[in-house]
Amino acid sequence: MEIIREKEQDGLRMVTVKRDTRETRITLSLNLDGTGKASVDTGIGFFNHMLEGFARHGFFDLELKVEGDLEVDCHHTVEDTGIVLGCAIREALGDKAGICRYGSMILPMDETLVLAAVDLSGRPYLNFQAEFTAPKVGEMDTEMAREFFYAVSYSAAMNLHLKVLDGGNNHHIMEALFKAFAKALDQAAGKDDRIRGVLSTKGSL
Repeated sequence: MEIIREKEQDGLRMVTVKRDTRETRITLSLNLDGTGKASVDTGIGFFNHMLEGFARHGFFDLELKVEGDLEVDCHHTVEDTGIVLGCAIREALGDKAGICRYGSMILPMDETLVLAAVDLSGRPYLNFQAEFTAPKVGEMDTEMAREFFYAVSYSAAMNLHLKVLDGGNNHHIMEALFKAFAKALDQAAGKDDRIRGVLSTKGSL
């Protein structure tokens, strides 16, 4: 894994992460203080759509290129992208000084309602409660939703809760999960001038 910290411009938190294995080759650039611009190519159309929505609704700038072994299935591409995105989030946050740390969102999408809650605590944990009634949405296996968010949460060392409160359409459920996560993360990574150092009695996150 190669991590390139971009030179800070006006305090923007930017990082590029490269990861090459026998299964995937990934280059990802993330700006936590962006405007929601995205250039995404994973080889999986629906996964591209989810990550573009993540960037747009979280106001993150995201550039991502993935070359994966899609001739096998989508597992390695989706999971490894989660690993690299989580690493980029962790690195872009730096020492976490001044961040709000916590973020949450209850997001509606037609008949679907999803809760997302984030704690950028430095302790990885995923609580994922979502059920799908179809094996795929587009060319993305629905079971990979959990694997993606697990990889993100553990690589970023964040506490992440995702719960589908209501829903029926598999496309809506998946999309609401990505958008709710984006909104919660944007809130948690945001800064509050009242915070001195990190928001913890321990003195570190």
